[in-house]
Amino acid sequence: MGVIAFLIILPFVAAFFLAFMKQQGKMRDYFIFTCCAVIVAAVLYFAVTNLINGESRSYILETHGLDTAILIGEFGLMGLVVYYGFHYKKYYVAFLSIAQTGLIAWLELFGKKIPEANHILSDKLTIMMCLIIGVVGCLSCVYAVGYMKEYRAHHPEYKDRSAFFFAMLFVFLGAMFGLVFSNSLTWIYFFWEITSICSFLLIGYNQTQEAITNSIRALWMNLLGGLGFAVAIVYGTLVLNVADLHGLVTLGAGNEIAIIPVILLAFAGITKSAQFPFSGWLLGAMVAPTPTSALLHSATMVKAGVYLLIRLSPTFAGNLAGTMVTTIGGFTFFAASLLAISQSDGKKVLAYSTISNLGLITACAGVGMHEAVWAGVFLMMFHAVSKSLMFLSVGAVENSTGSRNIEDMHGLIVKLPGLAFVMIVGIAGMFLAPFGMLISKWAALKAFVDSNSLLLVVFLIFGSATTLFYWTKWLGKLVAVLHHSARLPNTVGKSEWFSLISQAILMISLCLTFPMVSTYIVEPFLSDMFHQTLPAIISSGNVNIMLMMLCAIVILPIAVRFLTFGKKNKIVMSYMGGANAGDDRNFIDAFGDSKPMYLANWYMEDYFGEKIILKPAIMLAAAGLIVMMVIAIGGAV
Repeated sequence: MGVIAFLIILPFVAAFFLAFMKQQGKMRDYFIFTCCAVIVAAVLYFAVTNLINGESRSYILETHGLDTAILIGEFGLMGLVVYYGFHYKKYYVAFLSIAQTGLIAWLELFGKKIPEANHILSDKLTIMMCLIIGVVGCLSCVYAVGYMKEYRAHHPEYKDRSAFFFAMLFVFLGAMFGLVFSNSLTWIYFFWEITSICSFLLIGYNQTQEAITNSIRALWMNLLGGLGFAVAIVYGTLVLNVADLHGLVTLGAGNEIAIIPVILLAFAGITKSAQFPFSGWLLGAMVAPTPTSALLHSATMVKAGVYLLIRLSPTFAGNLAGTMVTTIGGFTFFAASLLAISQSDGKKVLAYSTISNLGLITACAGVGMHEAVWAGVFLMMFHAVSKSLMFLSVGAVENSTGSRNIEDMHGLIVKLPGLAFVMIVGIAGMFLAPFGMLISKWAALKAFVDSNSLLLVVFLIFGSATTLFYWTKWLGKLVAVLHHSARLPNTVGKSEWFSLISQAILMISLCLTFPMVSTYIVEPFLSDMFHQTLPAIISSGNVNIMLMMLCAIVILPIAVRFLTFGKKNKIVMSYMGGANAGDDRNFIDAFGDSKPMYLANWYMEDYFGEKIILKPAIMLAAAGLIVMMVIAIGGAV
């Protein structure tokens, strides 16, 4: 219990001190590095000791003092939201915050008293989430040290608020640790709201009109989910006599009486995970500095939504709540993949890809079968590392070249080979064998087939095809070699390189340890969740195939290099129908004039652009979500 309390409290303490370190300097840098190192060490210690013990643990039965402190904290959060709501004249934001905080306060002060349950829970899913938050989150913070200096140099028009920025990053880490360790629904809700407010404050970091508009959108959408969360807590307490997540899942598995709080919590998870029709807040979040995109809006915060859905997964089997979650998730996976095809802005491609992959994880959780949850857990792990690596790489490329457009990354393997390498690792982790995303999608497909869900199978097949399309386009741009291309100066700082290389190594290590993680962490967790002994998901034959793929990845480049020894290199100009103008960069057009050659991807905006797909997708998802929630809740009532 001591390590758990330490992990929750330390980031908040670090944030307090960082808020007063106004000037950039070595002292602040070393303080951030030290705090991150301590957090990573504590997370690894917690993971190892709990894996050795091999069992779930619960803590803190009597929490009157802590409950009072959390209630005071909730009023503080409400006051902050109300202030910003009135400041920006967005009164509906203030109303949402007052409504949900009022419900929780009434329940805590005047509501029904129920038997106490342990407020802290530690199991193998907690271990996995802690590793994501601690390791990936801290690497993002380390990266931010160097990045924010370059960001300040490139954007002198923005006020330097880096002390506030770093303080919010650590507040967010503490809130995420609190969220995943909490078993009390009221505690989860409290930390849930902290992450929403951190997101709002960091999206609006630049204080431009666009940043403020996008931050308000993120706030009201997440507050809408928070209101659903608050109503679920009140209903569960008053009607079901349960106020902890484990108790609700135990009661709700196969029990229609619990569908109302389950579907309301699922709604909160859908909003936090930026599923359609709530995808707009995550797209707007891309105006924030890149470490914000990596830490909050790809690797960790949005994982809070799918984490909650995975926890609730046993309650989704065979009911309308599960149908709602799988339909919204599957549709989001497919629609966001289509929209990603039409984007050339690197961060926007990553944003749509993040929404898409969160949709697939959501769909896996909604099926309510152990195979699907297995796939969802691994999708969550691989996606967290890969997307964090990709976002940070794009930020480094933008600082080095002044652009994050994919078209401007043509030949990056020559211009900035180090950054190109880590980006290739990140892209490979998203869609190439033997990285876990591909294997997890195979498991998801099998689970969807076994659940007789034809619609999910269609969503997965076509969504995966479009995923392959846009990742291949990007990868092709990176490795395209232009003759006489000049290498650009390396402006990436040491802290940024440390973070990028560490995450690239972590991505490859996850691939190597995939079977062991499944055997010793994920499968035991699923056995506890579904209360039965489950068959092995990865057979020995599949493991052998993965090892062969790994060998091929290592051996083939070495073999090709050996074949080139002793060979004379001959540079051949690009073939342009015989119309070369003496080099490989210009050609002769029909009028006899020399024109520069340029290769560009086709983004098919007329077919898959935002103007064509986005609004209909949001409207369709909103209508489906409302109808399914009304039917499910109305049937239960």
